[in-house]
Amino acid sequence: MASQTQQAMLDKIHTQKGFIAALDQSGGSTPKALKLYGIEASEYAGDDQMFDLVHAMRTRIVTCPAFSGERVIGAILFENTLERDIEGLSSARYLWQKKRVIPFLKVDKGLEAEANGVQLMKPIPQLEELLSKANDQDVFGTKMRSVVKLANHEGIKAIVEQQFAVAKQILAAGLVPIIEPEVDIHSPEKAAAEALLKLEILAQLNMLGEQKVMLKLTLPDQANFYKELVDHPKVIKVVALSGGYSRDEANAKLAENNGVIASFSRALTEGGSAQQSDEAFEKTLDGAIESIYQASLT
Repeated sequence: MASQTQQAMLDKIHTQKGFIAALDQSGGSTPKALKLYGIEASEYAGDDQMFDLVHAMRTRIVTCPAFSGERVIGAILFENTLERDIEGLSSARYLWQKKRVIPFLKVDKGLEAEANGVQLMKPIPQLEELLSKANDQDVFGTKMRSVVKLANHEGIKAIVEQQFAVAKQILAAGLVPIIEPEVDIHSPEKAAAEALLKLEILAQLNMLGEQKVMLKLTLPDQANFYKELVDHPKVIKVVALSGGYSRDEANAKLAENNGVIASFSRALTEGGSAQQSDEAFEKTLDGAIESIYQASLT
């Protein structure tokens, strides 16, 4: 039985226009995110300082007046962020209670080495414990990422099966999984990989029973290629990652895909820096949010 809070969040996803902010850079991607924000690796020592700095960056983003539930319907957090506070509230509760932004949690532990043209997720040993922690903080859903490099049917089938197997554990805990089998935008077989991916996702969706999931996919080569997934009764929402495209490119591609909304990370924070005044930072963020919001309306 969904709580009143979960039901309110689900209603928001179904009815409100907007996009999901991906603020879930983890250990491996944090130095790059900080560098783009204007903080060099030489300015911190060790993981603790690094995570303090990236939490300060995320806090600056989510406390900014431009960042609110009118245009940003959800935000994906990293586990380290879940354990920290923003203005005296846990990060997840701050998002929902103060901003009306739905909190999601990244649960994967990174990627295995490439095999059969894909990178599966590493095992997630403490998943039950993590899902319990998420529930305690009114988190709505989760996100987990794996990567497709080539149009290898065996590899793509394995990646989708793994994603849905973990998704069922997440659903059993009362949370909504965002399934993210990213297709590398630089893949020499991108369109063929997308065709195989769609085939395997449809097969898994049709075996889901009453449960529903969300999907996070690379912007496809062919506009509206994932329309069957957008319209599928087992899919709450299809969101798109920017995947290395610039914000302008990602927005242009997103606008061609009706019913798909953004879940951008680097493309959201592009142009913002630690050196900017709060006024300049807010202006930059407001412009980014507005452009991504508009691209998500199609």
